[in-house]
Amino acid sequence: MKLFRISQGVNNDYATYDSAVVCAESAEQARDIHPGRYVEHPIDWEKAANERYSAWCWHRDEVCVEEVGEAAPSTKPGVVVASFNAG
Repeated sequence: MKLFRISQGVNNDYATYDSAVVCAESAEQARDIHPGRYVEHPIDWEKAANERYSAWCWHRDEVCVEEVGEAAPSTKPGVVVASFNAG
């Protein structure tokens, strides 16, 4: 497992996530992790694109992914820490 920093810059309003560090097997898996959902299943991007309000970006290609390191062997996929801009 690897650690990735995911970020987005298109939804910068109050009550939104701008970034997170996540544990995933690949950059593609990291891209599908929502910073506010501490679960293993991926984002439903079709549903996200139709949501009027979201705390994250609306399209998969709006997520920037950067590998930052290796996770401990026992770490499960998901969010390690997230940056939330409260309003």
